[in-house]
Amino acid sequence: MPAPIYQLAFRAIFSRLDPERAHHLAVAGLRAAYCCGGGLLLEKLTRPEAGHSTQALGLNFPSPFGLAAGFDKDAAAILPLASLGFGHIEIGTVTARAQPGNQKPRLFRLAADAALINRMGFNNRGAAEVRQRLERTRRRIDKLRAAGRHAPVIGVNIGKTKVVPLEGAVDDYLTSTAVLAPVADYLVVNVSSPNTPGLRQLQEIGSLRPLLRAVKDEADAAAGRHVPLLVKIAPDLADEDIDAVADLVTELRLDGVIATNTTISRDALETPAAEVGAAGGGGLSGPVLAERSKEVLVRLRARLPEGVVVISVGGVVSAEDVAQRLQLGASLVQAYTGFIYQGPFWVRRINKGLEARAKRQSRLQT
Repeated sequence: MPAPIYQLAFRAIFSRLDPERAHHLAVAGLRAAYCCGGGLLLEKLTRPEAGHSTQALGLNFPSPFGLAAGFDKDAAAILPLASLGFGHIEIGTVTARAQPGNQKPRLFRLAADAALINRMGFNNRGAAEVRQRLERTRRRIDKLRAAGRHAPVIGVNIGKTKVVPLEGAVDDYLTSTAVLAPVADYLVVNVSSPNTPGLRQLQEIGSLRPLLRAVKDEADAAAGRHVPLLVKIAPDLADEDIDAVADLVTELRLDGVIATNTTISRDALETPAAEVGAAGGGGLSGPVLAERSKEVLVRLRARLPEGVVVISVGGVVSAEDVAQRLQLGASLVQAYTGFIYQGPFWVRRINKGLEARAKRQSRLQT
């Protein structure tokens, strides 16, 4: 769907629906189209060029651009989403136990800022059911690869079950790790969502060190191989705390950092304050997050060893944004909110834009 047509449809239809309901309808439509044979057609239209693949985390990513966690919480639409051109899909956040999340409404649009506020609260079906879905998906991915078709890298993002107290957090994460690491291409420890009470306290180094060390050991043991492990951090950390996380990642020999999650800040918004206030608490995402996300990326890249991956997420809208993050030192780039506002063929536009930039640079160098 071309951008102008999607924008018209968004204003006429989706903007009138509750954002969470609109999300579920869109996913259901994409899954239906894929199952009815649209997947192969979409792949032909959107598949990234072979020369545009990226090596990171010891894996081959068909494109450096992927879908951030939060969109496909339960691994329900990995292949339909991948058919749009995403090089990787990060599912979750998944918790050890199934949980309903926070009370609705819990997802809000700030259209003037092309932004979202969410306080979903890790609603998901739990690690055991997500494991079953991922096993089925992996069998299908094996067939796609054998046929030479587009197949994404799958990341799994894990978080703390809400009812588990902070003192039980390590064991709770280890339960998810044991179940999900064997079916993950890479694993992410999410300690930065603002929507689970107390979760961000786990970003404190004293709490984070034993958690990451335990998950790292458990992931490799459960999978019988090395599972690349990353930690996802908040943009609201002070600079010195970002440095401390980078040093801890280096100390523990983790594979990378995802920067950043949503913010609790409400600064620099165009949306009227009354509308922002009516939405209430939760994590803010969208272009307003871009500058801080880039600052954290630059700081991490300067602090981390060269081989440690940084996945940049936050405020990414265009191919130029993705290219800039890569130039600033990101190995991979993710987005979510731009997908909501730009539509399904947004991914194709970004991949084509990146490919065009690469061709121009190649011509300039010859």
